[in-house]
Amino acid sequence: MKYFKHLLGITFFTIATGTVFGCNLHTTEYKSTALVTQTIAHKPAKQYVKIALLLDTSNSMDGLINQAKAQLWDIVNEFTHAKCGNYTRPSLQIALYEYGNDNLSSNEGYIRQVIGFTGDLDELSEKLFSLTTNGGEEYCGQVIQTSLKQLDWGKNPDDLKMIFIAGNEPFTQGRLNYRDAASNAKEKDIIVNTIFCGNYEQGISTKWKSGATLTGGEYMAIDHNKQVVHINTPYDDVIIKLNSRLNGTYISYGALGAEKKIQQEMQDSNAVEMAEAVVVKRAVSKSSRFYKNSGWDLVDAVEDDEVDVSELKDKDLPSELKGKSEKEIKEYIASKKEEREAIQKQIQELNRKREVYIAKNQKEEAGELENALLSAIKNQAAKKDYKWD
Repeated sequence: MKYFKHLLGITFFTIATGTVFGCNLHTTEYKSTALVTQTIAHKPAKQYVKIALLLDTSNSMDGLINQAKAQLWDIVNEFTHAKCGNYTRPSLQIALYEYGNDNLSSNEGYIRQVIGFTGDLDELSEKLFSLTTNGGEEYCGQVIQTSLKQLDWGKNPDDLKMIFIAGNEPFTQGRLNYRDAASNAKEKDIIVNTIFCGNYEQGISTKWKSGATLTGGEYMAIDHNKQVVHINTPYDDVIIKLNSRLNGTYISYGALGAEKKIQQEMQDSNAVEMAEAVVVKRAVSKSSRFYKNSGWDLVDAVEDDEVDVSELKDKDLPSELKGKSEKEIKEYIASKKEEREAIQKQIQELNRKREVYIAKNQKEEAGELENALLSAIKNQAAKKDYKWD
């Protein structure tokens, strides 16, 4: 019995069972070995951070959308360093909704799921850059409720589940009372954070703060039209060049391979349109564990056991591998994997120096939206025993 308690306290049986544990490790006193074994068997295999972004795309929100485009990669990069307690690193999934736009269906409450929970960062970026603004009715309670119903939030109490809703009209608009939506969110252990685009006191008077506090979330007010100030560093040019080399390590395959490879390059171009610093931040994300493309890239697919090289058909291969033997294909994949890992390591090392440089020269580098998101994320993650290294 002492042996089992010792393992429970130090490793929570992670090694013994091969099971990944959550951050909020419930340290209940167990009465017997059988109970401990039963508890372990019901632990989920993965730990998730699930974030739903609900963005107002009415006429006045162009600045908000631009900030979101510029700062998506900051959110991704922040969680690269997150750990569940002292154990595993969580998987990150982000969903995106738009609301308050006349181009959307009135029957749906002027609400649209742009993309459900996904770890496909290129697709998420593409969807974010596709957003346009137009006048409309902004139903905060209804868009929260819609995201609760449509998204697969899971039932693991150790997952970190957050909604961020941003807009500038009264939180009370629409038939569905925001209090009911907040109550439903709380029942699902989902924290609603509200970001009012305007004056802090006005956001309070129009119930944006109330919408957050009902679930234990945070209320924030931002100047959504404020230009994001980026700090350029001596390491940026090298990271951008490494990013181009990184793209060359991807081996497209299958029906969607060529299309997804183009999408990868297009999202690099979208980042270029924002600012050089955004390209750098995206490159850092691409060098992280979150940037996985096993659905179209042979290096990731083989590493994740998604593809058996011996079963690949010639028509599914890129031109450089057509007609090659199984051995030649494996050797090519291995060489690209080695090259990729070396480039990613270089980017990470340069980014550490970049972060030090920014910290020394920082005045207001972070954007308004980024400050709001990362502040709330850090505070709420700490309650689930997340740590940053």
